[in-house]
Amino acid sequence: MRPELADVRLAISAAEAGAEVIRARYGAPVVKSFKSERDFATQVDLEAERAVQDAIAQVRPDDAFEGEEVGLVGAATARRTWLVDPLCGTLNFAAATPLVAVNVALRVEQQVVAGAMADPFSGETFWTDGERAVRSLAGQDHALTPSGDTRLVDLDMDGDPVWAASLVAQPAFHTWFGSRVISSSLAVAWVAAGRRAAYVHAGDARGSVHFAAGVAVCLAAGCVVTDLRGAEVGTTGHGLLVAADAETHARLLGIVSGLGAPTS
Repeated sequence: MRPELADVRLAISAAEAGAEVIRARYGAPVVKSFKSERDFATQVDLEAERAVQDAIAQVRPDDAFEGEEVGLVGAATARRTWLVDPLCGTLNFAAATPLVAVNVALRVEQQVVAGAMADPFSGETFWTDGERAVRSLAGQDHALTPSGDTRLVDLDMDGDPVWAASLVAQPAFHTWFGSRVISSSLAVAWVAAGRRAAYVHAGDARGSVHFAAGVAVCLAAGCVVTDLRGAEVGTTGHGLLVAADAETHARLLGIVSGLGAPTS
């Protein structure tokens, strides 16, 4: 087996291990550990992350691991590091809203070479081996085909909600696009799948465990991915713009450029 295939299969199985934990605990009371007044983790975040970490450690015990909850385990200078957000959409999960994702990506020498995003409730897993972008469901694989036809733009309100609201208020935006907010990076995968025309995040996305897998999937699918100023994603702290195609990207970037930089 080619090494990249082994890596993506491990990313998929690890993400699905986390998804299994989330499915089993969905709808039950959760214990919250607050990180700030508005942000918290639950015991399910920790359990899902542990399931992902265990799945990876069984196969790649010498790799570093960076999780949303446990932080970096291993050397900061490691050649191979797994980037994991075990429950993206914690607030949704705690409110019994089934819109979450388990994100697992492998970074090798600063390049993400494999990634998987598992949806615990649809049973879908979106993944890439660095070349293909695929949706797996019930044992069947389907190539991801992005499309801007829906004209739906998902907004991440956590980065800078005032800025995001000002984007929606622009006449040029609501003349052409419709807005949606699911508050999970699951919507990034939906851009690659043609269910969203674009995804906009106004925070700092550099090195983020939230977005590493989704950005890799979208790039492999042929989406246009930049920051909010049109620069290469990951090179600045100026947000994230994922668009299904060049036309959608250019239209959104033109609207965004008139707003000024977000504060986050």
